[in-house]
Amino acid sequence: MNPPRNSDDSRSARDGERGERPWGFYLVLYEEEGCKVKRFLVRPGKRLSLQRHRHRAEHWHLVRGEAVVTREGETIRMEAGHSLDIPRGAVHRIENVGREDVIVIEVQTGSYMGEDDIERLEDDFGRS
Repeated sequence: MNPPRNSDDSRSARDGERGERPWGFYLVLYEEEGCKVKRFLVRPGKRLSLQRHRHRAEHWHLVRGEAVVTREGETIRMEAGHSLDIPRGAVHRIENVGREDVIVIEVQTGSYMGEDDIERLEDDFGRS
């Protein structure tokens, strides 16, 4: 059994991929054909790019914190325990509007889950 981790723990899952981002980081927890599960952390005041995916849908479950999600022009306030679906092709982003880290469990399903399946429409960090 692995020791418990807190949001600032820099270790990744035994075989998991960890990606550092300007808004926080993600950690791949599980992956098989057609499915990927990630844990991602968004620092206070930060947000992901406004984006869409051509090959996958996502389900987000907020584990900790307060966030605002934009999905297809709709603004959705979320807190721990809330979940939502992001259909394939939907324009979306999440923003941490609280004082603590936001932690999300993301389940991706589709034909391709690579990090290059991100079309960024707006980005606070100048990424394309």
